[in-house]
Amino acid sequence: MKISETKIPDVKLIEPKMFGDERGFFMETWNEKVFREAGIDATFVQDNHSRSVKNTLRGLHYQIKQPQGKLVRVTRGEVFDVAVDLRTNSPTFGQWVGEYLSEQNNRILWVPPGFAHGFLVTSRTADFQYKCTDFYAPEYERSILWSDSAIGIDWGLKGTDEPLLSNKDREGMRLEDAKSELKLYY
Repeated sequence: MKISETKIPDVKLIEPKMFGDERGFFMETWNEKVFREAGIDATFVQDNHSRSVKNTLRGLHYQIKQPQGKLVRVTRGEVFDVAVDLRTNSPTFGQWVGEYLSEQNNRILWVPPGFAHGFLVTSRTADFQYKCTDFYAPEYERSILWSDSAIGIDWGLKGTDEPLLSNKDREGMRLEDAKSELKLYY
């Protein structure tokens, strides 16, 4: 398993080794010892699975209390996966990193607590699976506006492509408006 830093060093890109033959394949997607040695010291309490159609954009989600670290991967299709640093005392506060995750490349992304997370489906459909370090708490969930120009995420949408959004994501806050609350928690 290869684990490397992204342009935001706390966000890690994991590339599992694949072992395959005419019967199929095997890969290890989580190994506590290997991950801990790479700086990912996480205990997972919840696994989630979503299926979405092309151009669905989910995010940018985070929780002010019970912040969730997420180990994310795609088991069908492809997504452009994004993490935004919300840690107000971090030198990379407000910066983002994005990686393509797909069933072909088998990449996994570690998104630590203190980051907003989102993804855009780039294939016809995508099955997205993720492990969380804390439980979902809707009363603490927040959403940063996916198109906030202060963050400047290049989602790769072309011309007239409009993402499919939930109301929550359509009405997300701008990073500047979320800053005072973030300072209380991160």
